[in-house]
Amino acid sequence: MSQTVPDIDQLPNASANGRESSVTPADARLQAVNEAQEFSPDMLDYMKNKWNIANRGFDYNVVAVFGSQSTGKSTLLNRLFGTNFDVMDEVSRQQTTKGIWASKARDADVLVLDVEGTDGRERGEDQDFERKSALFSIAIAEVLIVNMWENQVGLYNGANMGLLKTVFEVNLQLFQQKGSPKTCLFFVIRDFTGVTPIENLAATLTKDLERIWAGLNKPPGKEASLISDFFEFNFAGLPHKVYAPENFKNEAEKLKGRFYDRQNPAYTFKPAFHKHIPADGFPQFAEAIWEKIVTNRDLDLPTQQQLLAQYRCDEIMRVAYDTFAEHIKKYRVQLESGKVLEGLGKETQQYYLEAIEAFDADGSRYNKEVYQKKRAEFKEKMATALHVYYVQQLRNLHKSALNLFNERLAERMKGDDSEFARKLNESRQEAMSYYSRIAEATKLHDADWDGDEYQAQFEIEIEEIATQKRIEAMGRVLGKLDSFITQSLVEPIEVLLNEGPNDVWKRIFVVFRETLASAERELSKQLAGFESSDSEITAQVQKMKFQAWELMQKTIKSEFVDVKVLERLRHRFEQKFRYDSDGIPRVWSAGDDIDGPFSAARDDADALSQLYAKINVPESELDPSIVEDERFDPNAFVVLSPARLQNLRDRFKREADLLFVEAKRSIVTNQVGPSKIFYLALCVLGWNELLAVLSNPYLTLAALLSAVAGYAIWRTGMTRPVLNVARATLKETATQISERTGLSIEGVVTNFRAGAVGQRLERSTSHPSFPVRKGRDLNREHSGDEVEMVPAGRMSEGGLLADRRRRAVQDEY
Repeated sequence: MSQTVPDIDQLPNASANGRESSVTPADARLQAVNEAQEFSPDMLDYMKNKWNIANRGFDYNVVAVFGSQSTGKSTLLNRLFGTNFDVMDEVSRQQTTKGIWASKARDADVLVLDVEGTDGRERGEDQDFERKSALFSIAIAEVLIVNMWENQVGLYNGANMGLLKTVFEVNLQLFQQKGSPKTCLFFVIRDFTGVTPIENLAATLTKDLERIWAGLNKPPGKEASLISDFFEFNFAGLPHKVYAPENFKNEAEKLKGRFYDRQNPAYTFKPAFHKHIPADGFPQFAEAIWEKIVTNRDLDLPTQQQLLAQYRCDEIMRVAYDTFAEHIKKYRVQLESGKVLEGLGKETQQYYLEAIEAFDADGSRYNKEVYQKKRAEFKEKMATALHVYYVQQLRNLHKSALNLFNERLAERMKGDDSEFARKLNESRQEAMSYYSRIAEATKLHDADWDGDEYQAQFEIEIEEIATQKRIEAMGRVLGKLDSFITQSLVEPIEVLLNEGPNDVWKRIFVVFRETLASAERELSKQLAGFESSDSEITAQVQKMKFQAWELMQKTIKSEFVDVKVLERLRHRFEQKFRYDSDGIPRVWSAGDDIDGPFSAARDDADALSQLYAKINVPESELDPSIVEDERFDPNAFVVLSPARLQNLRDRFKREADLLFVEAKRSIVTNQVGPSKIFYLALCVLGWNELLAVLSNPYLTLAALLSAVAGYAIWRTGMTRPVLNVARATLKETATQISERTGLSIEGVVTNFRAGAVGQRLERSTSHPSFPVRKGRDLNREHSGDEVEMVPAGRMSEGGLLADRRRRAVQDEY
């Protein structure tokens, strides 16, 4: 709802000397802050009993005025809000408002603050109260009316821009936190003629405010903040009060509506400006703000002489810094490319001193305090710029020094890992010295730069690389040692197990101990070059010993798979059975004693299998560090378990029996071969056929090809496979003929062959029991071959003969 306020002419008048006449409690004024900068203790009482707004909660507003002295601030407030602040006596033109006065707006819950004007002759250059009152107004008011003349727009000091800059800066540091409400800066331009549009004046003021905001020393976290993040601007113009009274009155009424009419689109008191302080707590809030402002030393603004010194020193600093920046610009590209500039510190130090000298030449003529302060700022500014180069130099130096360390270490090592610790320390010391020298030379003498963090990081990384290099070198040493142990153990163990002497395990352990002794000497020697401690050397030696023990176990285990064990037993058996004491192969003939060599060879091989069953060396022969290791398994001495040993013995016995039968068969083959009379009869009876073949070129060619093919088959060892194929073919052919014709060809052939082979077998048997192979070739050396022993007295002589013939025929066929 729109609210109307009586015209100022209708209000109870106030005398020029400040004495009230006919003032109601609602029109009561309170000097909130007096000339001695003391906050009034009566603020809460006025808000409760005279202004009646203490119980309004958040439903109230606060407005203050700011501006130069004698610009009509009090008059403007009285006109807009119906207050009765003292106005200036236009005859004497003396200061009217002293301190900060407070009153309540007529017919509205608005607390109005009339602030002492700035730039008054009464205070002169003492601007202490001006800046404090201005900061106080910005901190507690939702709307700060900035009262100024039109001809002040565009000025710096005249428009109080210098004062606003300091106030903004301190307000940003003290009172602007995340989520703080904005403050409305309402610029009321007095004596507005309209020649320059209000929009242009607003643009000029906004631009000036943004420029001073950009020059503020902002606190951390707010460096990129904008003035619009904390303030909102409104603008209005009022014509001359004396020369255009009617226009002034009309525009003042319009302006008044922006503070009273909530329906007005330009209504000033927006919710975003409210400080969210309940009315009954406002006095304590305002007093706390004032106390914080009074005790803050950042509000000590300079005098005009100091302002001049600041302006000129800033100009001198800018020129000197531009020259300095131009000199050091050339280093940026080189540093960003990763180069280390060893002369960077000396050269930048020279440019730094020249810039300070140029600043001192002109700046030292101004206010000494300002000059010293600006000189320190200038040095800090240059040091900040150079610090970027310093950090980049340290980063490049970090990489360069690490590369130097790696190169020097590689040169010293050259594939030789001996004296590793000495070579590593020399390379590391060289790299660290290089880093320290360049880093120190790059520092600016006047700057308090701390490169300890970067150097600590460099030392940590070089230590990590050194540790990794040490691990790699030690890995190479241990790798060579592992190769030595493997070479020294694996092949000798294989040889000894193949030879199978009676003291095989003792000899293996001799090799093992000798290998450990050599490896321990070499490892201790190499680790001494790594500056390893005694405990580390002991741990590595113990680890090496147990790894050697595990390697020996692994080697023995791999050598005692079933195939290899049977191969060794077969080899031992054949050495005794097939060869005589001079190593000459035996050719068995009728009447030779086969049983004796067979039994001796078999027993010898069986004894070898039992020798292999367990490592026949006491644990005391082992190094104590191996036995005491928690990973040591006492059962490791058992190579072949009893069940596995028995299985291997049984399998070998079957193979030995097959070799025995093969030897018997060789005697039968030698006895039943064709006689010389057979070959003579063959030549006589076949003479005509031979002539027929020789007289026919085709038959001759076929005979030659057959002879060549037979020779090739014989030379390549394919005789048996070819015979097997032929035998299988004939058998299949006989089967097909039998099925198709009903003739028992297989029975005829079987009976015929059984008679001949049975006679041979009967003549060759000389043992109480005769081994007969069941369905497998006696010449094949498979562990799964089965031999059935038929007792001689189990059946009659005829039955035994028939059985032998049947089995022999099956085998031959």
